[in-house]
Amino acid sequence: MNKVIIDCDPGIDDSLAIMLALNSPEIDVIGITIVAGNSPVELGFKNAKRILKFLGRLDVPVYAGASAPRKREYVNALDTHGSDGLGESFLPEVEGQKIPEKSAVKFMEESLLQSDVSVIALGPLSNLAELIDKAPSAFLSIKRLVSMGGNFRSHGNCSPVAEYNYWEDPDSAKLVFDTLYENHKKIEMVGLDVTREIVLTPEILAEMKRANPITGDFIEKITSFYFKFHWEWEHIRGCVINDPLAVAQFLNPDILSGFEAFTEVETGGISLGQTVVDSMSFYRKESNALIYTKVDKAVFWEMFLTRVLNIEPEYCKAKFSNLILR
Repeated sequence: MNKVIIDCDPGIDDSLAIMLALNSPEIDVIGITIVAGNSPVELGFKNAKRILKFLGRLDVPVYAGASAPRKREYVNALDTHGSDGLGESFLPEVEGQKIPEKSAVKFMEESLLQSDVSVIALGPLSNLAELIDKAPSAFLSIKRLVSMGGNFRSHGNCSPVAEYNYWEDPDSAKLVFDTLYENHKKIEMVGLDVTREIVLTPEILAEMKRANPITGDFIEKITSFYFKFHWEWEHIRGCVINDPLAVAQFLNPDILSGFEAFTEVETGGISLGQTVVDSMSFYRKESNALIYTKVDKAVFWEMFLTRVLNIEPEYCKAKFSNLILR
């Protein structure tokens, strides 16, 4: 079984990704590390605990990490995720769950040096950059690094050219990509080119509530704000759920396809946070990233729905097939 650390900033879609990961028998989530991003780090910690309580998995440890980007001022995304970071669902706090003294980066260091562990990074890469600073050998020990972030041909979601996670802390993202290049390693970039294809529509959500009323109602509660935001800003009927796709790709590498390329992250000016992908090998440099550009939506949705809702594949095909391929 693959041991995994989920590094995240919950966050609505982070929460859905955690739900998918903890309902997947192929992986052992040994810990969740929190970074400032969608939510401030303290709020992200509380939200991770809220999701774990719903799943009955408070045995999974949660650690708090970087509370701000490497250099620039922190800009949260509570306008997108609601004032509580979970769609203004205002779920009760989990009592007796305090932030551990051990930091997220220390937990990562110890875990990565002890055994083969992969990292699924769903937020800004601030914790990983700090890991490079403090324990570079631990960072280079990451078995597989999958990051929800960046974009290739798709437009950005917080500037014309940049995706939020890398825009939030471009200096950390640059350090991660540069370190991988220097050490002949690669990051898997699950960017907006593919995540924009994963839209939770009102019809899918309604069928989810019929298939599993408890989980469906919970997901409706945390995503309603997200629906409104996407309609107001992008005129999308539904909401893009970015982060679960990174988990799904870790579980099944056939869901996404793309190409390898040398990639840099811009740290200033109007292109702040942009991932500059050398798709034509202009620089003649070794690739440091696998850039995903195509997604099998049917395979993703079958995995997500069957696991999160605990339904059989046959039921999923019968009830959801005409909804997920629209």
